[in-house]
Amino acid sequence: MDNFKKIGLTALAGSLVAGSVSAAELTATGSASLTYSGGDEKETTGQGWTMGDSITMSASGDVNDIGVTLSFEIDNDDVGGGNVYDTHSITFDLGDAGTLAFFGHGGSSAVGAKDDVMPTAYQEPWDVVTGAETTLIGGGGGDNMFSYTYSHDSGLTANITYVNAADAVTDVSNTEYGIEYTGMEGLTIGYAQGDVEKTTNTKSTNDTMYAKYAIGGITAGIQFSEKDNESGVDYESTGVGVSYQVNDDLAVSYGAHTIETSTTTPDQDSSAVSFSYTMGSLSISGSLHNVDSVNHSTTNDREHYELSVGFNF
Repeated sequence: MDNFKKIGLTALAGSLVAGSVSAAELTATGSASLTYSGGDEKETTGQGWTMGDSITMSASGDVNDIGVTLSFEIDNDDVGGGNVYDTHSITFDLGDAGTLAFFGHGGSSAVGAKDDVMPTAYQEPWDVVTGAETTLIGGGGGDNMFSYTYSHDSGLTANITYVNAADAVTDVSNTEYGIEYTGMEGLTIGYAQGDVEKTTNTKSTNDTMYAKYAIGGITAGIQFSEKDNESGVDYESTGVGVSYQVNDDLAVSYGAHTIETSTTTPDQDSSAVSFSYTMGSLSISGSLHNVDSVNHSTTNDREHYELSVGFNF
């Protein structure tokens, strides 16, 4: 009799455990690209051809009515091919209360995610040209970062990111805030701000504001950013962009971006034209860039172009 009781209780316990576990959904997506860049006479490294390769694995399911998603990216392009384990995160879907994510690596801070949001068919004006991103005004994100996002039906979205102090990431804990409104058809306006002190006694306040408006196939925007250092050089930047969706497959754009300093060094002026053409999972993209006074040097004007063929699967 005791043996039958033991067997029955064991079976009951097993059924209870099985019933408390919800099925997880496993997905995998990937992308690959072949890119050629050139036209920069001052470029001294590389032979023009590069490849992109990325596979993102994710698992999601409900745990006590909270949606949990684990995601990680395999990308051999990270750290020059020396580290294939790239962006990875855990996201908690809290329903009407928003979402909370923890990024072990690869997350963008509230300001960093908005460093340049001007409309473009492919690349930002300052991108591709070596050194042109050096004084770009961004945020203080890093590894092991929390990110909370709340979206309201009115079109208002708020984002808060936090990185705890650690010698390998930031000497002083970093908190950044962002807010965006899309409640009027075609209009997007936003603002983000944060204090950054990755090295002790080098605190800066970084903020950005932007507006974009889309009508028909045309989207135009303008963005202003500032970086005020407690000690050292201050920076201000202005970006503008306009893109045109010619049809369902083809988009073209023009963008310009200027970074000014609080010193007598020259402004860095960037401009670019871009295009992208999509046929199902195949895309062909390109951009032509011109940057004067790269990193505010009077003797460093550069031109650069990039062409890329990409595949999504």
